[in-house]
Amino acid sequence: MAWNEAAGGDWGADRPDGGAAGRVLAGFRDELYRCLARRADALFCLADAVLCEDRKVTDLARLSLVTEFGRGHGALYDGLNAGRVEFARLRVAVAGLPLPAWPDGRIRLAADVSCWLRPDAQTSGERMFCYVKGRGRNAGQMIPGWPYSFVAALGPGGSSWTLPLDAARIGPDDDETVVTAAQLRAVMARLIAAGHWTDGDPPVLVALDAGYHASRLAWLLGDLPVMLVVRVRSDRVFYRPVPPKAPGTPGRQGLHGTPVSCADPATWAGAQVSATAGSARYGPLAVTAWHRVHQQLTRQSSGWEDHPGPLPVIEGTLIRLAATAPAAGYQDLEPMWLWSPDPQADPGQVAALWQAYLRRFDLEHTFRFIKSRLGWNKPLLRDPAAADRWTWIIIACYAQLHLAWPLAAAIRLPWQQPLPAGAMTPGRVRAGFRQARETAGTPARTAKPGKPGPGRPKGSKNKNKAPRQPVGKRSAKTSAREKPKRRTINRLNDKL
Repeated sequence: MAWNEAAGGDWGADRPDGGAAGRVLAGFRDELYRCLARRADALFCLADAVLCEDRKVTDLARLSLVTEFGRGHGALYDGLNAGRVEFARLRVAVAGLPLPAWPDGRIRLAADVSCWLRPDAQTSGERMFCYVKGRGRNAGQMIPGWPYSFVAALGPGGSSWTLPLDAARIGPDDDETVVTAAQLRAVMARLIAAGHWTDGDPPVLVALDAGYHASRLAWLLGDLPVMLVVRVRSDRVFYRPVPPKAPGTPGRQGLHGTPVSCADPATWAGAQVSATAGSARYGPLAVTAWHRVHQQLTRQSSGWEDHPGPLPVIEGTLIRLAATAPAAGYQDLEPMWLWSPDPQADPGQVAALWQAYLRRFDLEHTFRFIKSRLGWNKPLLRDPAAADRWTWIIIACYAQLHLAWPLAAAIRLPWQQPLPAGAMTPGRVRAGFRQARETAGTPARTAKPGKPGPGRPKGSKNKNKAPRQPVGKRSAKTSAREKPKRRTINRLNDKL
């Protein structure tokens, strides 16, 4: 594949020059065009319109006015609603892009969920209640929308760049943990096929925020060469291993030893790792780690209800990260708790784990950029399948920005300060993408002249109204409230 000519490197060093970057970008654009199986020209030009728009993308219709689109707004909506994207092939193409190189040679990934809120889309199916943070009385709102799970590659250094590798919409029938595990498994398979990871390389670090079931996710991914680092809530309780039972002692061997409560400092004795580290953003940090600690699983825990046999004991390393003298602007930084399924993480491994988690926040910058600049959550689409096509168009746009920054490094507005090539932000690259597009070329064909259809006759009403769709999870299990009703009906039948 043509875009594999460039060797992976840091976001700001050892990257291809302008000529090599142009070939890599042109190869990826050709492959992207081949991934568009239906309405290819309209969808490909829609991606160019997103990248070449001079302003923020606020709605779809205005993208039809961008010169690079070259069609009317009807073709734009027709491409998203009636087009077809070969997602499997596009995923392989994105996985073949050059990844950022870390000094230790490891690959860092991050997974998180971002929501496309659709509170007024009553005719849109498969919406879920999405948690949205607020302030005051509006804190913790649940708003209908489409939650998407993203997996992205992280880079070192002070940068807001990431490389999204996969996106999957979470539906009413889906288990979030199962969806994330399937995503990571598929991403790892594609990275191995692309040659980014081979036997003998260190495990891939995967950083996840609080909200994921860490023990269950580690259980589902136990056969993969990945090492998770998951943030846990500050009220969680972990347990040490049980000491060996003395010979002749009655009873069976216990499963849970003494606790390590994140909220009780009296239980923190016996830490195996105690170190100090420095952070340019957070100041001096105190790092403490406990080996071979596990959570107590129950049948009522999410995902373990149907587990056959005894519940497993999944040991790992618990890490506490606290700022001893926070830097300016971070005086109220609270201690952070992390857990990784590595039961015997040495000090070097512990440092790699918490540093990888701190880089996870770069994914939040990516979410903000694709929402506020590229307009990922701005279209008012009804069909969830059209939302999936638009999501992957945005991922392809971001991938092209990742490849085009050497070509757009010299483009800036008169009042902007010049930036070195390694310090280019996604916004600055997008401002100069029109010139990069001219260098890479376009495989899309020129639009043929035409005229819009007659549309609905003037004065007529829409007689085929779309049905209203429910919001929320769909559970296949019988609820507890339905069982008494069934017993009552059975008793009535016995009396009759």
